[in-house]
Amino acid sequence: MNLIDLLINEVDKGLKYSTQNYQTETRPYPADEVEQESLNELEKNHSAGLMRVNHSGEVCAQALYRGQAITAKLEDTRTKMEQAASEELDHLSWCNKRLEELDSKQSALNPIWYCMSFSIGAVAGLIGDKWSLGFVHETEEQVVKHLDSHLDKLSYKDSKTRSVIEQMRVDEEQHSKDALEAGAEILPNEVKELMSKVAKVMTETSYHI
Repeated sequence: MNLIDLLINEVDKGLKYSTQNYQTETRPYPADEVEQESLNELEKNHSAGLMRVNHSGEVCAQALYRGQAITAKLEDTRTKMEQAASEELDHLSWCNKRLEELDSKQSALNPIWYCMSFSIGAVAGLIGDKWSLGFVHETEEQVVKHLDSHLDKLSYKDSKTRSVIEQMRVDEEQHSKDALEAGAEILPNEVKELMSKVAKVMTETSYHI
């Protein structure tokens, strides 16, 4: 595809990933066989808020990886980004499914997060493949920390949400290691801090909206 076709394709995917629940997972839903205790309204809403944040995070991951893939200089790096994006589709599907089980919806701000993350990914890809992999490594490191905090905040009764988050954590940690082993450049502390601040804005708003 030429550049125009690529951009049209990415806009189409961005709209689908950020506004629609059409993904089908390639791996089993982690909560399928998990027995769930009854949650009160407060616990249910809190779980939904956390899963809405996680869903937005997966939308951002899709955008970041796809943005990096479209500007990556090396074919091998492009392939790694596309593969990572494909694997993250499971997480999108799982988050959507759990939100539906909790009678809730994804964040209305997802299109904004997608556009922002895609732009960051595309710029990182232009800077260089090692820096691009560095963004993946740091992003996944921060995601793991967020998931750990969600496991701490989650009601002990919500076994289904816990099982989904735990499997996502395993996958994200592996993606971080894969990026490091592929030659990721460790990002400067200033960049890490900026990424953390942006992530904080996303998590605090997506929890409610």
